[in-house]
Amino acid sequence: MRKTIDAAALREPQVMAILNVTPDSFWADSRMSEPEAVERRVREAVAEGASIIDVGGYSSRPGAAAVSVEEEWRRVTCGVEAVRRVAPDVTVSVDTFRASVALRVVERFGPVIVNDITAGEGDPDMLAAVARCGVPYVAMHMRGTPETMQTLTDYDPDVTTAVVEYFRLRTEAMRAAGIAADRIVLDPGFGFAKTVAQNYELLRGLHRLCALGYPVLAGLSRKSMIYKVLETTPEGALAGTVALGWECLRQGASILRVHDVREAADTVRLFHAFER
Repeated sequence: MRKTIDAAALREPQVMAILNVTPDSFWADSRMSEPEAVERRVREAVAEGASIIDVGGYSSRPGAAAVSVEEEWRRVTCGVEAVRRVAPDVTVSVDTFRASVALRVVERFGPVIVNDITAGEGDPDMLAAVARCGVPYVAMHMRGTPETMQTLTDYDPDVTTAVVEYFRLRTEAMRAAGIAADRIVLDPGFGFAKTVAQNYELLRGLHRLCALGYPVLAGLSRKSMIYKVLETTPEGALAGTVALGWECLRQGASILRVHDVREAADTVRLFHAFER
């Protein structure tokens, strides 16, 4: 059984590599389903500097179709098995909002980070399950579902205030459920139930979320908030991803969740040098 994950390390700037074991994630180059391709992706991510690999079996792109529990479990198992086989010392994160999937992963593979795009609102059993497992928990801000979220972008008084206040309440619920404060990570949910303009407003105020005292994860890799402004496609959004990643680190985020590991790892190295 793998050792417990060091929660303190989540406060250090680092790179989380995206491993989508799905056929429909928004960026085509990140989709993979064959075990050989999954294993190759793991080897590449580790060699390029990832300290966390985030395994997802259920696409959360806008308009994504629902996936059954068993199909999600099959996909997640493929990804986590590959990480444990190829890089047993690398921390695994599992991108799921289902308590049953999270529990099965921990029971079979040992401690992982649970990365929940619904902050526990997608499954009423999730917070209790995470508390029981004693693992780190990434809670993301989103409204609605992947099918409906882009119709739910009306915030009062503004998106940054709404997200910060949301997490004030959700972290209270997490702690009341038994999740230790040092195991909570917050994700503002760039691109989820937010317009392009709101994403930049949220980015501009990211330091306010960091001020709550929890580690913050920033996931804006190749998203529409970049490629729409640059009038390109996800394939043309790497430079923009690097630029905004630096800004997230500057304001206090500690985890960059990315498709392009080498470039993000270089960004973190340069940021360390800049701080020194």
